Amino acid sequence: STLTLPGIAGIVLTVGMAIDTNVIIYERAKEELKIEKSNIIAFDIAYRKSLLTIIDSNLTTLIAGIILFYLGSGPVKGFAVTLCVGLITSFFTAFTISRLMVSKYLMANKDKIINI
Repeated sequence: STLTLPGIAGIVLTVGMAIDTNVIIYERAKEELKIEKSNIIAFDIAYRKSLLTIIDSNLTTLIAGIILFYLGSGPVKGFAVTLCVGLITSFFTAFTISRLMVSKYLMANKDKIINI
């Protein structure tokens, strides 16, 4: 299978949404760090409070991608498939792999003040 221009556009949009997901989480973490003294608790609260917002944005885009897949043809279907697979992957990554990496970092640096 070849990578088409619509496929590349789907990848670019997916990367943008993945960045947006992480920005939402870390902006929430900044707010929580002002209130909470523990870095670990602040990030845990940030992930929990960000979940609904991120699900909402990803689900809306996923529904649009599914509609494009069923109503579109050729290149539009390629864009829709790339977009949907990328959204599912980035959502999984944000709430498992990124969260795991942040928690490992915070556990290793419990006593340090984290500036975000």
